[in-house]
Amino acid sequence: MRLLKLVMAYDGTAYVGWQRQPNGPSVQALLEDALAPIAGAPVTVHGAGRTDAGVHALGQVASVSLTTRLDAPALVRALNATLPPDIRVLAASEETPGFHARYSATAKRYRYYLHTGPVVSPFAHRYVWPVANALDEAAMADALDALVGRHDFAAFQAAGSGVATTERTVSSAHVEAAEPVWVDSTAATTGGRLLAVELESDGFLRHMVRNVVGTLVEVGQRRRAAGDVRAILQSRDRRRAGPTAPARGLFLVGVRYAPAR
Repeated sequence: MRLLKLVMAYDGTAYVGWQRQPNGPSVQALLEDALAPIAGAPVTVHGAGRTDAGVHALGQVASVSLTTRLDAPALVRALNATLPPDIRVLAASEETPGFHARYSATAKRYRYYLHTGPVVSPFAHRYVWPVANALDEAAMADALDALVGRHDFAAFQAAGSGVATTERTVSSAHVEAAEPVWVDSTAATTGGRLLAVELESDGFLRHMVRNVVGTLVEVGQRRRAAGDVRAILQSRDRRRAGPTAPARGLFLVGVRYAPAR
């Protein structure tokens, strides 16, 4: 039995999320179904992050115990030959006993794309939250500074999360202009702008990034002051934060692990 680490990318538009669910197709279920013929038996895959319905991944990590003679490149080819084209295994590697995609992770990084301007490219609409008018990026950057460090993020948590603690440590939080990553972008020709809000933390609460972004857009629209974000954080009251940003703009960019000893 080999313990394998898989690095994956997927377009989450068509899926109910990472986690296997009875109400629709999930990334986990499709990956497990693709692995079962290779292993000769059902397998259970563990993901680093349980991305929600419509959320995408550029660097999701999964771990699985598997009996197979295939080397890593052959395993990647075999899985991609079976998986739908909007789910790809990018790499595979063998890990030491005890590795777990979720519990061994030391940090995760999420990126949220905002598109300002009157027209969104038809090739980008699945991957951005369109905001018609320009945003005050300096105020948004000031607001994000309040999130860095160890804080209680209950005000940015979706209801019914059921976690033991809502404290998390955010190591970085910033907003910046982003290069188009799709086939086409109308931002340059319509006076619009593509922005990326990026957060890295030792863990995220359910909808935490999307709730932060929803609040941040209100700051960018000057409907809130940048200092309000610190007050919202300290209140621990979800009702004081902004709306939940749409899932389609959110990407799990990568997962960090401690260096192997």
